[in-house]
Amino acid sequence: MTDRGREKEVEALRALIRRHDHLYYAQDSPEISDAEYDRLYARLLTLEAAHPKLITPDSPTQRVGGAPAKGFKAVPHKTPMLSIDNTYSAKEIRDFDARVKKILKGGVGGYIVELKFDGVSISLIYENGKWVMGATRGDGQTGDDVSANLKTIRAIPLTLSHDARVIPRVLEVRGEVYMTRARLEALNREKEKLGEEPFANPRNAAAGSLKLLDPRVVAQRHLEMYAYGVGYCEGVDFTTHAGALKYLKDAGFRVNPYCRLCTSIDEVIASCDSWEEKRFTLPFDVDGMVIKVNDLGQREILGVTSKSPRWSIAYKFPAEKALTAVKDIIVQVGRTGAITPVALLEPVRLSGTTVSRATLHNFDEIARLDVRIGDTVYVEKSGEIIPKILSVAKQMRTGHERRFTIPSKCPACGSKLIATKDEVAVRCDNTACPAHMKEAVLHLASRDAMDIEGMGEAVVNQLIEKGLIKDFGDIYGLKMRDVTALERMADRSGRNLIEAIEKSKARDLHRLIYGLGIRHVGERAAWILAARYGSVERIARATIEELTTIREIGPVIARSIHDFFATRENKAVLKKLEDAGVAMRGPAAPRGGALEGKTIVVTGSLKLFTRSGIEERIRKEGGVPSSSVSKKTSFVIVGDAPGSKLEKAKALGVRAVTEDEFKEMVG
Repeated sequence: MTDRGREKEVEALRALIRRHDHLYYAQDSPEISDAEYDRLYARLLTLEAAHPKLITPDSPTQRVGGAPAKGFKAVPHKTPMLSIDNTYSAKEIRDFDARVKKILKGGVGGYIVELKFDGVSISLIYENGKWVMGATRGDGQTGDDVSANLKTIRAIPLTLSHDARVIPRVLEVRGEVYMTRARLEALNREKEKLGEEPFANPRNAAAGSLKLLDPRVVAQRHLEMYAYGVGYCEGVDFTTHAGALKYLKDAGFRVNPYCRLCTSIDEVIASCDSWEEKRFTLPFDVDGMVIKVNDLGQREILGVTSKSPRWSIAYKFPAEKALTAVKDIIVQVGRTGAITPVALLEPVRLSGTTVSRATLHNFDEIARLDVRIGDTVYVEKSGEIIPKILSVAKQMRTGHERRFTIPSKCPACGSKLIATKDEVAVRCDNTACPAHMKEAVLHLASRDAMDIEGMGEAVVNQLIEKGLIKDFGDIYGLKMRDVTALERMADRSGRNLIEAIEKSKARDLHRLIYGLGIRHVGERAAWILAARYGSVERIARATIEELTTIREIGPVIARSIHDFFATRENKAVLKKLEDAGVAMRGPAAPRGGALEGKTIVVTGSLKLFTRSGIEERIRKEGGVPSSSVSKKTSFVIVGDAPGSKLEKAKALGVRAVTEDEFKEMVG
């Protein structure tokens, strides 16, 4: 075959594979079997391997390749990716409609109502029909260049289809990357086998996947994407949002098929209501609906605020409740020895997942709810993540329900449980209790403490059972041969765990103090201690009287800190940490930070920060993160679905700021 003949065959194969990719990933209507597709793909691979000069960046074979990246480059968005304000009722949707009509001084050219995907927003840049770059939303102005990871998503075309007729010089496509619930379940099963922490929900899994530095791993996650709009564009003029979506579909993108053009606000509300139950039939998560003015000219008139467009709003679905039965109530031993009751439930579908257990927090909560074994209860997912029992359907009692008896002995070690007058919790004070120790190790390894990736429950259980660790200080004495001897722990997984342990030695001092699991010492108190003393040694020498002079360290916390460092067993564990090279010192308290002297409350779901990340930034700037709003609160940082804290802030006249405004404050 001549060189030109091979080139023609390669071009024909690429065009054919792109067509079948579009049919499969964008239209869900494949025309050939997987075996036939694999045959075409294998032929293209063979030709490109034999003739490397024929390989082009937009070839279907180039979606995954290359070594892991060292980091992500920050890139500015061509047009800002603004967040959308939320509504929670039909009245608020009507208020939005009234505001739009007031600005337009007349009618609205219809609203497009779309599903609000619970995923990660991205921006894709095409130049002359070729994909050149993809980025995360970031702070709305600047995102991370995650092109290599996005390239693994088959629903993203590398070349615009000629069905679009006009190919623009520059096209910015906005979309949402997500993971299906079925894929999340499969991924979490794999992570649990490796002893790794499972993802809490599909959105976290999608976001975490896009931040991975190795696109080969991302490819194994099987992420999906829907295009939902056009940002910047040169070469094509759109007059309506519906027209832009049709163009994207013709160009080869997977476009949300559940969009609806509504001519009245009553239709909009009816469309939102129709999806409240129907959303659970979808294979992916949605947490509401997005309502957009269809006419792009009217959008220009409406404009934007500093953080969100005036022409769009999101309607968030109310938390779903379900009725189910309490099969049993068991108890668990926490990291501080506290005994926590847990209700085992008759499995019930709730917010798209099956719920089979709910925490009851403490024994006073059981009494308050008057929940009994055999009761029928109302269950809700708080924030659509954590299941909790709201109330008991007492009218459904049959007389066969049984009251729960508070245990007198630890379920893990048989030691006598201790109750004190100054707290609700009942505790096991046996430091050798295996359940107590397991939770202590898991706490030290947790993300907000030493963040040892790969040290999940399955791994810790085996380490304890095999006698490889007797306290969390032994973590830093583990060798490669120890971890690779564990079940389902291959050489690569073992090496990753040992590297994660080594990396954790350099964590900030406040994270180590929090990870020690001292009773009553949470993240805030740990940071205060680290900033005040600068070393574990100095904290250990502090007297109770000295500790109580520190703001926010009261007598109970001071006594707990003193007792922890005075205990012989704890001194031995700290010596192990120090001998292993764990950082036992840290920087002094910040002075003159942008937030010095300010008390700040964070509420709602954040997009630009993690909760622990934003609180750490507040502390580094000299501020004090707080969990409750009062007259002393300087301001409240508000994310999505802020709840009662924002209402209280408004009532007290406390200023509310967005994440973007907070970023400006701290530079």
